[in-house]
Amino acid sequence: MKRWRLPLVFAAVGAALLFVLFQGFGRDPHEVPFMLKGTAAPDFTLKPLDGGDPVKLADLKGRPVVINFWASWCGPCKYEHPVLEWGAREMGAQAVFMGVVFEDTEPNARDFLRRMGASFPQLMDERSRMAVDYGVAGVPETYFIDAQGTIRGKHVGPIDPKTLATRVQELTQPAARPTAEAARQN
Repeated sequence: MKRWRLPLVFAAVGAALLFVLFQGFGRDPHEVPFMLKGTAAPDFTLKPLDGGDPVKLADLKGRPVVINFWASWCGPCKYEHPVLEWGAREMGAQAVFMGVVFEDTEPNARDFLRRMGASFPQLMDERSRMAVDYGVAGVPETYFIDAQGTIRGKHVGPIDPKTLATRVQELTQPAARPTAEAARQN
């Protein structure tokens, strides 16, 4: 009588595993559930790596902002950095670009930027408080904030030129009103 239970247990576990796997098919792996989308961006005051005056998000109100969290020890960040340099040059009139050093030292960050270039402000998040406020899970992560200070979205992993250009363009458009379906999904 107990012989039939074991195959039934295996069948149930297999069905549950297949259900979980099929839930992930067709989804973009860069789309991570993001609770801050559509909310006011957490304010911050950080010192620039170049030693200038502290940078405050509140002072940038009225301009779209692209914030990239990165580190010198991050392999994908090295791949992504030229894309951000290009974006800052090509789209800097449409949005303010800023880099935020995540879990790294100033000397390592400066050495990275000396080799890779630094055409936009780079800020030190010394105790990772800003990263915690924004929900950074790892680097690279890029956040998109509209002129009203609302987080429109984030990109996890190295961003490509097409995605960056699309996201910056979206920042210059009015925010889409959430549909009932979108509200249920968030």
